[in-house]
Amino acid sequence: MNKRAVAVLFGGNSSEHEISRLSAASVLSHIPRDRYEVVMVGITKDGRWFYYPGPVDAIENGDWEKNPGNRPAYLSPDMAAGGLVIREETGECILPIDVVFPVLHGKNGEDGTIQGLLSLAGIPFVGCSCAAAALTMDKIYTNMALESAGIPQAKWTWCRTFDYKKDPEAVFEKVEKALGYPVFVKPANAGSSVGVGKAVDRAALARCIEAAAACDERILFEEAIVGKEVECAVLGNEEPVAATVGEIVPCNEFYDYEAKYQSESELHIPARLAKETIEEIRRLAVEAFLALGCEGMARVDFFVREADGAILLNEPNTIPGFTSISMYPKLFEAAGLPYPELLSRLIELGLERACR
Repeated sequence: MNKRAVAVLFGGNSSEHEISRLSAASVLSHIPRDRYEVVMVGITKDGRWFYYPGPVDAIENGDWEKNPGNRPAYLSPDMAAGGLVIREETGECILPIDVVFPVLHGKNGEDGTIQGLLSLAGIPFVGCSCAAAALTMDKIYTNMALESAGIPQAKWTWCRTFDYKKDPEAVFEKVEKALGYPVFVKPANAGSSVGVGKAVDRAALARCIEAAAACDERILFEEAIVGKEVECAVLGNEEPVAATVGEIVPCNEFYDYEAKYQSESELHIPARLAKETIEEIRRLAVEAFLALGCEGMARVDFFVREADGAILLNEPNTIPGFTSISMYPKLFEAAGLPYPELLSRLIELGLERACR
């Protein structure tokens, strides 16, 4: 049986570069090598691409960049190329690629940019289309789409960074009138809670806006929900399925970047919820997945409000973490789909979509 050539992209010019390395090392350690020929492509923080022939265990700490076998490489938008262009001392050669698995978090990875390049190149890839990736990466547009689809979520509003700099008082008043305190402040386009803050008064709101404004030109404000934070993993193309629901008990005040990746938050699989609530979350996760045009995979995050048990969608993540502590693979493993089989299914879904 001929093995499919799978290019795994990792690193990237993003604030989540380090997390991408951790996720990619985990993916590369579990991908079924009897079925797939794996090609590793590392992208440095300053955006340089390299074909990497070294050991997987050098990826997590960044030592892969020192490998003497690294060769500059790139994906050509020319469909005739059909693979990874590698620069050797004697010239360029093309390594054919059947499918790409972009294990890239945050900007330039899950925002539609790499998906657009792969679409131009005519190379199948794992995960959402360019349009769905761009939509789900932008929290403001995501909220608009979910609101249009009638999917319940927290109350929210937004502003441009330009608006805040021009008239801070007007933004303060807008947020206070619409949401009150406490309120969450988020950059529209940043993943893994980068730049996210919780404001309990106007002084804190100003600090949170400044932090969010450093990450993006548009800022989202959401009411603070008191309740459980839960996540649901979705897999598929036209007929997606949801795994069980997992619950997070953050080690910090809320599930910020540190709580996700640098500390030990408490996880419960399945979530400590009534069976009926879990089934409704699974249903809403699939509904949101389809409403946003997702394909392949997504982790859909929810709140279950303490006061009345209301289920409110928080946000989707179309390239969820694949580290050793990440919820997405853990949820499907709990549902009876082992990590290697999950990866194989994702790869086949990418190839299946390209054949449509």
